[in-house]
This record gives sequence, structure tokens and C-alpha cells, in this order.
Amino acid sequence: MEYGLIGEKLGHSYSKLIHEKLADYSYDLCPLTKEEFPVFMTEKNFHAINVTIPYKKMVIPYLSEIDLKAKRIGAVNTIVNENGKLIGHNTDYDGFAYTLQKHNIEVTGKKVLVIGNGGAAQAIFAVLNDLHASEIITVKYKVEPGTVTYEEAARLHSDAYLIVNTSPIGMYPNADASPMDLSPYHELGAVVDIIYNPTVTKLMEQAISLNVLAVNGLEMLIAQAKYAVEYFLNKKIDDSVIEEIYKDFQK
Repeated sequence: MEYGLIGEKLGHSYSKLIHEKLADYSYDLCPLTKEEFPVFMTEKNFHAINVTIPYKKMVIPYLSEIDLKAKRIGAVNTIVNENGKLIGHNTDYDGFAYTLQKHNIEVTGKKVLVIGNGGAAQAIFAVLNDLHASEIITVKYKVEPGTVTYEEAARLHSDAYLIVNTSPIGMYPNADASPMDLSPYHELGAVVDIIYNPTVTKLMEQAISLNVLAVNGLEMLIAQAKYAVEYFLNKKIDDSVIEEIYKDFQK
């Protein structure tokens, strides 16, 4: 395999479609079991790959270098093989930053609730910190150190400006589910749900009904792929292609 994506379950992935619109190469989906993963990484039989659940942290010991952004996040989603030397990057950060900028979601000095604290959330925390959000509150369904429950969030943080869903709640095929009720949040300006299938989740539907800006994860997905291709091919690509591909997907 020259270019592709590794992860445990890839049946839902749009990455092949996106990459083959972005660049003139074949992009393979390569599902790996936990047993196959170390063999694949040791063999290094690829030019460049993307990494998704559950391997974004597990790849790190196999890398020769990791850039500062990925090191700070503690997760890698893009690896380039330079003559046997594996270099790790994180473009989820850039994809989320692009989404905020594209939709003029200003988080500086604002309170943000992030639903979930898995691998996808780590890049989002880093962006929100760098943009100087005043408070970043992690919301989970169970009690954990450094997090609040949904009930505590509604009671103590009803003044949140932005809510970001990084959990899989509401993703196809369980599209009728929503991670939280938005009605207590009286200062809510935007909701970003990083789910992209369905394109309008139940959480987004409620946001729209409350006249709150609602954004799905498709632009983030396309943007992070664009930034990954820049590492793959060592060349800059204009951001305008993100919008072009997004419109193709909408059709």
C-alpha cells in the first residue's frame, strides 16, 4: 500500500473518496485487528498513511519523530515514511481550527463544553486552548476526574457559548440519539458536532430549532485530509478545495 488509512473498523469511512478528489493517487482503506497492527507498523510497507480509532496513540512508539503539535495532543493521525523513518503529525487540530474559522465561531474569552474526552477530543482541546477559550468543560455520562456529568453541565454551565460533540452519540445507524438537551443553554452561539453521517444530527436539529449555528464534522474531515495530503506530497494546496469537495458531498 502506498497511501491509505488504518483503523479497526473503516466501513463508514469517506477518506478514500476525499483523498482521491484531493490528489492523483490511489488511497486504500486498510482495517487492522489489534494483532495485525504491530506487524503492519513494523513492516513500514507504505509511503504515507492516516490513522484512526483506535490507533492514534498506539502508533506513537513506532515513530522516529513526532511534530510538536502532535506531541502536545498526544495523538497522531498522519504518518509519512521518509526512507524508513516514520514522521508523525496531527491534522485533526488543523481541521477543527479551519471549521471554527470558516464559520466565524469566536471562542476567545468564551466558555466551551466538549462532550467526550477520547482521541478526537484531544486535538479539539488543544485548538480551544490556543484560541484562549475562557473555560473548557469536559462533559461525560459518567463521573470521572476532570469532567462533569450532563446534569452538572446544565446546572453549572448554562452560560456556555459553544458546545462540541466528540462522542459517537447520534452517529449512523443510531441517528435518533442525541447526547444532550440544549434548552438550558441560554447563551449558546454555536454547536459543532464532529459526526458527519448523518449530515444533520439530532443535536444539530435542536440547535437549528433554537436559532443556534449548527455545524457538522464533514468540513473538519475534508480539511484534515487536505492538510494530511500536504504532508504526504510535501506541497501546499489551497484551502478553497475544502469548500469544493464539501459542496460535492452535499450534492
